[in-house]
Amino acid sequence: MSWLGGNSDASSRRSGTLTVLDVGSSKVCCVVAKLKPREDGKLLRGRSHRIQVIGIGHQKSQGVKSGVVVDLDRAEHAIRLAVDAAERMAGLTVDSLIVNMTAGRLKSESFSATINLGGHEADEADIRRVLAAGAKQALRAEREVIHSLPVGFSLDAERGVRDPRGMVGDQLGVDMHVLTGDAAPLRNLELCINRSHLSVERMVATPYASGLAALVDDELEMGAACIDMGGGTTTISVFSEGKFIHGDAIAIGGNHVTLDMAKGLSTSLDAAERLKVMHGSALPGSADDRDLVSIQPIGEDGEVPLQVPRSVMTRIIRARIDETLEMLRDRLNRSGYGNAVGKRVVLTGGASQLSGLPEAARRILGRNVRIGRPLGVAGLPEAAKGPAFSTPVGLLIYPQMASFESHPAKGISGLRMTGTGGKLHRMSQWLRDSF
Repeated sequence: MSWLGGNSDASSRRSGTLTVLDVGSSKVCCVVAKLKPREDGKLLRGRSHRIQVIGIGHQKSQGVKSGVVVDLDRAEHAIRLAVDAAERMAGLTVDSLIVNMTAGRLKSESFSATINLGGHEADEADIRRVLAAGAKQALRAEREVIHSLPVGFSLDAERGVRDPRGMVGDQLGVDMHVLTGDAAPLRNLELCINRSHLSVERMVATPYASGLAALVDDELEMGAACIDMGGGTTTISVFSEGKFIHGDAIAIGGNHVTLDMAKGLSTSLDAAERLKVMHGSALPGSADDRDLVSIQPIGEDGEVPLQVPRSVMTRIIRARIDETLEMLRDRLNRSGYGNAVGKRVVLTGGASQLSGLPEAARRILGRNVRIGRPLGVAGLPEAAKGPAFSTPVGLLIYPQMASFESHPAKGISGLRMTGTGGKLHRMSQWLRDSF
């Protein structure tokens, strides 16, 4: 893909169908959408197309733990069911899709590279050369490059150049944000999808996708962090000046809260999940000691439910939530991007719906916090408009931003072509031509 995606006039942009797959620890979600070029002059930042969802399927996740595939057969089964439901609703067959990547010890690094221009105007080929030089530095054994993004260009001594094409200078430089992950979890996820007779068009890091869906233009521009709290993992992304500049993930999520409750209250996982959703809160209330909650003990169904003060439950939840938020705060401070975030944090993901969580996050992160829901997509059913669906919506937005990517030759991350014809080749061609 070229850095700025070929033709930018609206007449050359084409409609097409895009399929995305969100493989999480608690749910697998497949969305099929039609993308139509926007006619109106006022575009959302980087959004060249309107997104209309025409098919959606979601299933309880199986065989996935903390974002890692741990059972190929069960994960493949859940993926097949979700894709099949989306295909039936959309009335079409899916061949290839864009999928998210959460596991694999995601690591953000910054690289700089320069090339000699010799006083000429910078053109598309020069930009490709300098991006390739920056991306090459990130290649390591057993690691895969997931994203390789220019943060800013420099021309001779002038930094902060957004688009150097047509400008004259001796040296063209680029500062790049490269996000890498362990190769094995990426390959196993791809293998799972291939076994379902589907091919992976592109892998996108979960923090990048959820940030694209949940942050508004001003937040993307002025700097903000997006924290996506899923079932088995929590990811954090930092955006500034419209660019994704840092990503990280920890293997703790909403399922860990459920597990703590099941252990602490000696009840089943299903009962603990129900209690968390119905009565759980990260915020102690004044009536918690008086309010009693019925808890079904593990074992015989005939046993009499125990009556436990709600405060016991709140203490268990709060301990895990505080620990998770403190870990994220420390990761953010260590990353060196704390200042870029300023006071703006957006919480999204299924586990962010826990009562009292925004207040707990304000207290521990010391920043303004809001809950982020997926924005700018038409046709989502009511049940899919909440924070739990930010990642699949972000995957639909991603191709409109993907023209900013550069990919080194190695790895499974680039757009792949199989043969010279066929659906996948046409899909890749459409992605390249349309954006």
